[in-house]
Amino acid sequence: MRQTSERAAYLVLGMHRSGTSATAQLLALAGAELPDNVMPGDEHNAKGYFEPWKISVFNDQRLRAAGSAWDDPFNLPYRALAADAEADWKARAVDLFRAEFGEAPYPLLKDPRVSVLLPLWREVLAQAGVGARVVIPVRHPLAVAGSLARRDSFPVEKSVLLWTLYMLAAEAGSQDLPRAFVSYDGLLTDWRAEVAAMERALGAPLPRLSERAAAEIAGFLTKDLRHNAGEGALADVPMVGPMAQEVLDWFTAAARGQAPARAPLEQAAAQIAQMRTQMGVLVSPVTHALDSTRAELLYERQLAALREDRIKALEDEIGALRQERARIEAVVDTALAGR
Repeated sequence: MRQTSERAAYLVLGMHRSGTSATAQLLALAGAELPDNVMPGDEHNAKGYFEPWKISVFNDQRLRAAGSAWDDPFNLPYRALAADAEADWKARAVDLFRAEFGEAPYPLLKDPRVSVLLPLWREVLAQAGVGARVVIPVRHPLAVAGSLARRDSFPVEKSVLLWTLYMLAAEAGSQDLPRAFVSYDGLLTDWRAEVAAMERALGAPLPRLSERAAAEIAGFLTKDLRHNAGEGALADVPMVGPMAQEVLDWFTAAARGQAPARAPLEQAAAQIAQMRTQMGVLVSPVTHALDSTRAELLYERQLAALREDRIKALEDEIGALRQERARIEAVVDTALAGR
């Protein structure tokens, strides 16, 4: 494979809690470049999310502008706004992308919300003169549901439906792009094999996969990242289980390098559209209100973290200046004593 000189962004797409953070860290260690402002880890993900928190806040705002939210289970297909409003959001996104990534040759954009806002972000990349390489991690939806139950108290039906929607959106919006489907469990058991398959699918090597990077990746992708294995049979999940099983089978086959027919994905999208017609009016306003509060809390949390980082940096600088002053005073005292 030949390394190209054109700029290309790595987009990590898929559902929250589905291995996107681990995939993003692997890509970052292998040479893709994270943005200036990255969401730190917390009690739910101690190793970090590797998400551009300013872009995440922007995406939350854009979803709310269309009356949706990140956990709206019927947010498919993409909801375009009026032409003037859509153009304004795109211009803001282009400015934000440039501010976060500058002239990085291989920007790494990992925010699950991009999956359902992919038409917007593809236009942003095109205007910024950046190509796209898509990586979609595949994790069992019941494992995702277990993680969301612990973090957000979501019922399994909602989590499985959300997983299905995000995976459908990611696949539909990236069909004409270089893309790779990556097994999350495979990353934790044999990441080198997954990376080799990823590079073949993308048609390009990772930017800087050195031996040092490989050692760091091996130290990061440990079994303790497998917090939830998922329990029970997916097909038994009420309302959405059989549909999700069909979608999972498709993505599992794709992650193995196969090219399955898209009929199961199209059928699942049609089923979600029907559910939205029947129940969407009951769900979306609730998720919209909850998401607004969550986004505000996230924004305040990140501002507080930035303030703490700046205070610590100033304290470190003051400490270094004091040490240097003490060293100079000691040199002066020694010189004076020798006269």
